[in-house]
Order: sequence, then structure tokens, then C-alpha cells
Amino acid sequence: MMQLERQKKILDYLNKNRKATTKELSQLLDVSATTIRTDLNQMEEKLITKTHGGAVYNDRSLDNIELTGRAYIFDERALENRKEKEAIASKAIKLIKNHMCIYLDASSTCYTLGMKLSGFTKLTVIAGGASLIQPELTGKDLLMPFGKADSLALALKDVPGITVILTGGIVTSVSSSIEGLLGEDLLTKIHTDIAFVSARGFSVENGLTDFSIYEADLKRRCVKSSAKTIALIDHTKFNTTSISSYASLDDLNMVITDFGLSEHTKSIYENAGVNLVLAKEV
Repeated sequence: MMQLERQKKILDYLNKNRKATTKELSQLLDVSATTIRTDLNQMEEKLITKTHGGAVYNDRSLDNIELTGRAYIFDERALENRKEKEAIASKAIKLIKNHMCIYLDASSTCYTLGMKLSGFTKLTVIAGGASLIQPELTGKDLLMPFGKADSLALALKDVPGITVILTGGIVTSVSSSIEGLLGEDLLTKIHTDIAFVSARGFSVENGLTDFSIYEADLKRRCVKSSAKTIALIDHTKFNTTSISSYASLDDLNMVITDFGLSEHTKSIYENAGVNLVLAKEV
């Protein structure tokens, strides 16, 4: 079981039972007490409070804020709509070929795509974020442990055949993106074949929108310098709008979404001229 999946099960158990001992969790997940303690250490201060010999769930129901009003902590976003993001990433990776230069933004969906990048003989990846998850390499599989302050760029640098370029800027503590226009000069000099981007909101009227003005500005420049722009948007982002627009419908060559999109919503966006691709559940 992947560490991220195991920690999700721990969270679900604590959400239901409010508290648990290390022994309980160890027996529930069939792993050692040492492994459970490591998981709890990584999850502490984000979702739980450690106690002597166990943990208590932090009730964060009062912390919920409207989609347009906050930047979700990356670890939390990584747990949202996981099946949908896996399906979208599995569809998107089929578009990537050897000798391409691609851009991946700081979204958790693009991170999921990045974790599937293996088996290429020559691929350049421009990474737009320092996401707070440190992948471990196990053969050719890329696993996604929870809560380590390392980046997608650091994970991919050890994958054979991949060259990684990290855009410059200020690393944010909340969304784990790299903000500011220090990466602007880089994007004007490098031609990307495909820019893979996501967003906090997607609508016919406003296109792709994000909560960070600085991050949206960098994405806007990346879209302009790329031969193709492909948006990776799960169905929950449709018909929502965040603070800053960075790409209109005309800027998008394709939008890959998941199996949860309704037929009604699908017809609205297709009628608006969106090249919409639905990914099947994996």
C-alpha cells in the first residue's frame, strides 16, 4: 500500500472514531508500529494531533472556506478526487513523446502526471512548483509519500532520460507553487511543446482561473510560449471561478477531465468550442 493511501486510511479512521492508538492502526493496516509512528509524525499539525501512544483527529469543519477564497495546502489537495486525478493523468501521459519539452504547473493533478513520467529516452520537464511531497523511487514506480518538503523537480532529476528545469521565484508555504516573475525570462527563451496546467476554477466566461495572481501571471506567460496548452481539470472545477484568469477557452487545445462530468455540463463546454476529452476510471 502506498504511503499516501495508508495515511488517507488513517485519516478516515480517525475521522470516524475521533482517536486511535498506534497498535489499533498497526493492526488495521497490517504494518509495523514504527511505520504508523512515521505516518503520524508526517501528518501531525496538518490533520491530527499526536498523543502518547496514538493520535486524535483535528476537526477542521469550521475551517472550510469557499473555493475562490483560499489556497489549499498542497497535501490536502493531493488527497482530493484522487481517482479522478489518476484517470486524467493516465490519459494525459499518452500525449507525451520522446524529445518533447513539457511544462507542469504546481497543481496536484500535474504532480500526479509527473509521477508517471518514466520510460522516456529524452524528455525535458519545466516544473512550476516545489510541491510538499517527496517521491521515493522504487524501480520504475514513483510513490507519493505525504508531507516531505522536497519537490517534483528533485524526484524527477533521478529518473533516467528526464532533464528537469525549475522556474525561478518565491516558494509559497501554502500552495507550494513558485510565484513571482523571476521565471519570466526563462519562459521567453524556452519553447515548450505542451504546457500542462490546472486551475482552481474553469468556466465558459472566464476560462481557467487561479487563486494566486502571481502564479496565474506566470501560467499566462507559459501558455503564450507553448505550442499547445492542455488543461487537466477534474469535474469539480467546472462552472466555478477563482480570483485571477490566465487562459481563455481559445487558448486551450484540449481539456482532459474525468468520468464524473455530467452530460449536461459536457454539452455546454463542447458547444462553446472546447475540445473535451473524458478519462475513464483506472
